[in-house]
Amino acid sequence: MYTIREGKKEDLPRVFELIQELALYEKAPEQVTNTVEMMEKDGFGDNPVFGFFVLIKDETSDIIGTAIYYYRYSTWKGKRLYLEDYIVTEKERGKGAGKLLFETVLQKSLEENCTGMMWQVLDWNAPAINFYEKYSTYMEGGWFNCHLQSEEIEELLRKS
Repeated sequence: MYTIREGKKEDLPRVFELIQELALYEKAPEQVTNTVEMMEKDGFGDNPVFGFFVLIKDETSDIIGTAIYYYRYSTWKGKRLYLEDYIVTEKERGKGAGKLLFETVLQKSLEENCTGMMWQVLDWNAPAINFYEKYSTYMEGGWFNCHLQSEEIEELLRKS
């Protein structure tokens, strides 16, 4: 019914469509500034910084999902797999495909000798929260996500 494999460069245009679909679902399509070309460089250049799986519907050979991950280092916990985005196209949700994809990433974290896996979920995304709760996921409170865009960093450094 479904096949999961490591992503290839030629998968990136479809994966990028899924990223845009997720951004629309999360009510932030204007925040996607990445491009397929950037993903090619960052995932398949001299120093790849992310990996990904694709979820394929066997009957159609269509890519219907992706899980994009990278490794981070926690001074408290050691090497961790960070699940950046986990996407199953809306019409395929609730059919077991997402479970298969998620468990593939869980397995990858063990194969790579990670001390655990981390990800984020929006507090209003009840379907995702319910899914993760089935895995007895610890959902941490009390932390803020912080970020600066490169343009903001440049401006701050010019002023200092």
